[in-house]
Amino acid sequence: MTETGTETITTIIDRYGGDPGMLIPMMQDIQAELGYLPQPELKELSSGLAVPLARIYSVATFYASFRLMPKGDHTIQLCMGTVCFLKGAGKIAEAIQKEFELVPGGTSPDRKFTFAPVNCVGACALAPVMVVDDEYHGELTVDSAVELLHKIAAGQKPPENGESAKAKGGAKGKRKGKTKKAKPAAKARKKKSPGSEKT
Repeated sequence: MTETGTETITTIIDRYGGDPGMLIPMMQDIQAELGYLPQPELKELSSGLAVPLARIYSVATFYASFRLMPKGDHTIQLCMGTVCFLKGAGKIAEAIQKEFELVPGGTSPDRKFTFAPVNCVGACALAPVMVVDDEYHGELTVDSAVELLHKIAAGQKPPENGESAKAKGGAKGKRKGKTKKAKPAAKARKKKSPGSEKT
């Protein structure tokens, strides 16, 4: 860890009077400063608070808002709910992880994507669904999902409302790879947010 990193942790610990009970706010401040929670800084925090590193990692992995790796330029949320899974979400997950060298919760080596599988995005009618940068892309296949992400990585705007599929299949044809900007009626299920309970 750099000297600057050490100063950052020392400043944050002092900000809360070195109180281990303020661990979550301290971790939030570290992430706000650095963009994620680097291992060296967490070790320094553990040492400074005399709190086991395992406890700090348990907090970091319990709350969805904490990141242990730098966030990519684009965030992929692939729905792994029952309906989406039955319609191929599992195969889509395998394909995009292999294609872009991703792991759940991780960031690709080129920092283009962060992969965050979720239990539900509340858009079962469009299953299987993938949300990229808050835009919903539904009725995906393995090929269309990979192609979509390659376009996004290249800085190209993905087709809206099944535009490309409509052009190929006609107005009455079934659209594949739909993109929805509107938020679905049901809210996605999320992990608890920091501060909802004490550690």
